[in-house]
Amino acid sequence: MSDLTTNDDAGALTLYTTTWCPFCTRLKKLLDEKEIGYTEVDVEADADAAAFVESVNGGNRVVPTALYSDGTTATNPPASQVRAKLAELAGV
Repeated sequence: MSDLTTNDDAGALTLYTTTWCPFCTRLKKLLDEKEIGYTEVDVEADADAAAFVESVNGGNRVVPTALYSDGTTATNPPASQVRAKLAELAGV
């Protein structure tokens, strides 16, 4: 598993991505601008990650897929939805 952590609360969010996905690039850019931490996993480099993404997306390898610390997932979520979910998890 390849991890890129952008700050200390990255454990709250894992993003399953690919290097070529424009939606992944955009989501990461928007999260980086708000200094929101995440762990990034490239599904093309990690077979277990690819299998997980497929398991939560009806057999499809859809990226970005977000996994939150409470075990819930979101497929191709807008940055605003990610921020709201992380705030909810933090009790804000």
